[in-house]
Amino acid sequence: MRSPIKVIFSTFVFVAVFSTLTFASPQKNDQADATTGAHVQITVSVEPKHGNEVPTITQQDVIVNQGRDRRPVTNWVPGTGDHAGLALAILIDDSAGFSFGSQIEDLRAFIGEQAPTTLVAVGYMQNGTVSLAHDFTQDHAAAAKSLRLTEGFGGAGPSPYFSLVDFIKRWPSNPAVPRREVLMITSGIDAFYGGGYPDPYVDETIKDAQCAGIVVFSIYTPAAGHFGHSFWRINWAQNYLSQLSEETGGESYYFLGPQAPVSFAPYLNEMAQRLGHQYQLTFLAKPETKAGTESVKVSSEIRSVDFVAQDKVCVPAAPKH
Repeated sequence: MRSPIKVIFSTFVFVAVFSTLTFASPQKNDQADATTGAHVQITVSVEPKHGNEVPTITQQDVIVNQGRDRRPVTNWVPGTGDHAGLALAILIDDSAGFSFGSQIEDLRAFIGEQAPTTLVAVGYMQNGTVSLAHDFTQDHAAAAKSLRLTEGFGGAGPSPYFSLVDFIKRWPSNPAVPRREVLMITSGIDAFYGGGYPDPYVDETIKDAQCAGIVVFSIYTPAAGHFGHSFWRINWAQNYLSQLSEETGGESYYFLGPQAPVSFAPYLNEMAQRLGHQYQLTFLAKPETKAGTESVKVSSEIRSVDFVAQDKVCVPAAPKH
């Protein structure tokens, strides 16, 4: 017969070993998760909360959370000097009304002020595609010259979001030009869907832009025809543009009703400021069982600035063992 002391001791050893096996494994997995994963790169804009001075932000200052989990930052490169590579596509809705004509000179000036290394393309959105007036070029004068008046009602298509998705899918990535950004000039009206929230075509556009790491800025301009003065359509359209830009790390400009902006210049100047204070962020994303989009948040303990970036990234599935 075993003594009570030996039984108690044996039970204690069993519990201790079991606990070590049970609770040590997740800790090792957590440690592995913190050093492994899928490299994901996104563009981040840094904005001062007060004034115009943007402090220097180092890699150690940056915090990335995927859901509730903090993820390792592996690279943080300012978009300047040898790393200033930027491809900027200016996409104009060909169904825009006659008021767009008064904004062409502001757009030409904006193109001319881009950094010499910036590649600029000009295209017109029509019938679910983009017709390029000028392909990507560092000849900014040629790109600016390609701007023209819109066709108005004759250029109407089912949805500017169809055009943007088509453009994104045909836009190859280039490691030498890591920043890819769009300035979308449109009423934002989705004639194919109508109105209401959510718009599945807007959601699809956002996902495609996020997976490609493309930042989308937008400026509202009225459409020609009936939709150009339909408050119902315009109200939803401006919300769609705001959602698209906000969730891809850009900015949407002008929310003063159906009338045309007096000038694009203030919005273009603000966008130029954003382009001048951007970084390429690379972090290790944690793969899940299935590939898909994961929520991310970029922040810092430096409280004097805001970080503006896409709110989701595409992460591949975890490898099967």
